[in-house]
Amino acid sequence: MVRTARASTATGPTLAVVAREAGVSVPTASKVVNGREDVAPETRRRVSEALDRLGYVRRPRFDPTVRAPRMIDLVVRSPADSGSGAVLHGVEEAAYDAGLEVVVSAGLERRRGGTVERGGWLDKLRARGSAGVLFDLAELTGTQYTWLERHRVPFVLIDPVAEPPSGVVSVGAANWQGGVTATEHLLGLGHERIAVIAGERGTAVSGTRVAGYRSALAAAGVRHRAEYVRHAGFDRDAARRRMRELLELPVPPTAVFVCSDAMALGVYEALAERGLRVPDEMSVVGFDDLPEARWATPALTTVRRPLAEMAATALRLLLRMMDGAHLESTRTELSTRLVQRASTAAPGGDVRH
Repeated sequence: MVRTARASTATGPTLAVVAREAGVSVPTASKVVNGREDVAPETRRRVSEALDRLGYVRRPRFDPTVRAPRMIDLVVRSPADSGSGAVLHGVEEAAYDAGLEVVVSAGLERRRGGTVERGGWLDKLRARGSAGVLFDLAELTGTQYTWLERHRVPFVLIDPVAEPPSGVVSVGAANWQGGVTATEHLLGLGHERIAVIAGERGTAVSGTRVAGYRSALAAAGVRHRAEYVRHAGFDRDAARRRMRELLELPVPPTAVFVCSDAMALGVYEALAERGLRVPDEMSVVGFDDLPEARWATPALTTVRRPLAEMAATALRLLLRMMDGAHLESTRTELSTRLVQRASTAAPGGDVRH
């Protein structure tokens, strides 16, 4: 079940914190809170003492015979973002199977250059008594990591742009392999002058996708051109500008691998401004396989990032953490694959001006 986030008047530690204090699992602590009888007396005593010692506030139950479902939070970049929609779908299905209640909040991610961030949502997590959190944000701030650690809230990151700190659990896509696959597709069509428009310079996601691009070129014996590598910060307008720059080169590319579908739409706009046709005069490959890729004209060939599957995997890992499990691996990667549509073809006319 997914519902819109709203403030709660409850205060105090989460049930997960109480469970750790008492040395039991979250489901066991929940049984005590909800008055279930299938708990050993000694266990009930330890949990009850932890509840009193930590000042846990029991939320009122409308039906004392029904056990309330565990609740987690999902913090997305924006409910209007199509990528967040895929994440919501994956979490909703997995949460239904697990009998969880999910509260969805919008927290604008921090970006280099400055982005307004909605404040207060971390405090609301604690007030609601959420057992854990899934973050579909580009990255968290140091302050946010410190808050989560201090309150001992289990959390998992879904495909963060930046490399998270050591020990932080995350689920992402096989970005390096995706870069290889996109570039190999263009090489297979006969392109050698292949450019790449990446996201933010210096971030893990951009770096690994560009590394895959370079690796594919090297394996094919194609010379890497430094002037063909541009960064647009995952911004559509910036990608349009970077494409204009590529077209102004003495030897412009015949194909471009764009590291997000949103940026690929900006590339389309730059090509249209010059009267260049996709794919006749420029082949374009995106990354993500968002709905926009299918709606574009021509439909965009892209590397599918399995967002719904990543979200469901992240929720299953969070459940294990909520139950006290120690995860041996903190990074899980899901495979990417090429979705071929109409935006790529063999090299056509020369785009030099």
